[in-house]
Amino acid sequence: MRFPRSSTLAALCLLCCVCPTLRADPGVAIIARVGDTEVTADDIRAEIRALDAKTQAAAASDPTALSQVVRAILTQRLVLKQALAAKWDQDPAVTAALAHVRDNAIAETYLQSVSKPPDSFPSDAELKAAYDANKGQMLVPRQYDLAQIFVKDPTGAGDAAEAKAQVKLQSIHKALSKSGADFSAIARAESDEPQTAAKGGELGWLAENRIQPEIRAQLGSLSKGNLTAPLHLEDGWHILKVLDVKEPYTPSLEEVRPQLIQQMRAERARTSSQQYIAKLVQESPIQINELELSKVLKSP
Repeated sequence: MRFPRSSTLAALCLLCCVCPTLRADPGVAIIARVGDTEVTADDIRAEIRALDAKTQAAAASDPTALSQVVRAILTQRLVLKQALAAKWDQDPAVTAALAHVRDNAIAETYLQSVSKPPDSFPSDAELKAAYDANKGQMLVPRQYDLAQIFVKDPTGAGDAAEAKAQVKLQSIHKALSKSGADFSAIARAESDEPQTAAKGGELGWLAENRIQPEIRAQLGSLSKGNLTAPLHLEDGWHILKVLDVKEPYTPSLEEVRPQLIQQMRAERARTSSQQYIAKLVQESPIQINELELSKVLKSP
């Protein structure tokens, strides 16, 4: 997965602005340097393409994350320089390991190339058929936009602490019972969970099947704007407000098109890969001496 070129270039430009002295050669965009070790824009793009999708997205949207990628590249190159100076690449164990990595990379990338579906797959008709066949599994469950006020359970901290928590809980409950009570303001002032308290208690949208059963049982009978009674869970008491509700729905084909195409191509590639390997093995049957194999790990 590659992120938008514009996002990458924007972040790279930001780094260049931070380090203007590194623009030594107008023909090559030098992004960073330590000693005589340099990292170019092309180096960074190549490194980022090798990262997982989540890290790529972070690097594309966050200049700090992108800067960390650059630092990692420079650090790795510094270590590599020292290793090569010590002729570490000539060590027999390292040579064997490199050969193993090389062989794996060649075999894996070749298998990917012969298993890659044609660019025309899936066609609109194939996509529609797959959508219709799997529509029942695409149901998006009911979702709740929730806010909470949390009172920590001080069990084990002594009678005084427990009594204080009870008084606080009762005070909050009483304040919420008043006409025109501002849940957000009370959450900011009283909630013991600092991250949500700073946002007026807002938890954001949660799918029904991702909510604890004890809470889900209370939410089922509530509509937008309603509050739960204080719910005592393992960590303490939670008072939840339903800010909004989205009923279950099945997304349209257009909504799931990109994900469905990706899934179908991945499945086709897996099938093609298995078929290709099966054909190779059929043409060149594998023979194993099980008796000798059983002795391998027992040998010195």
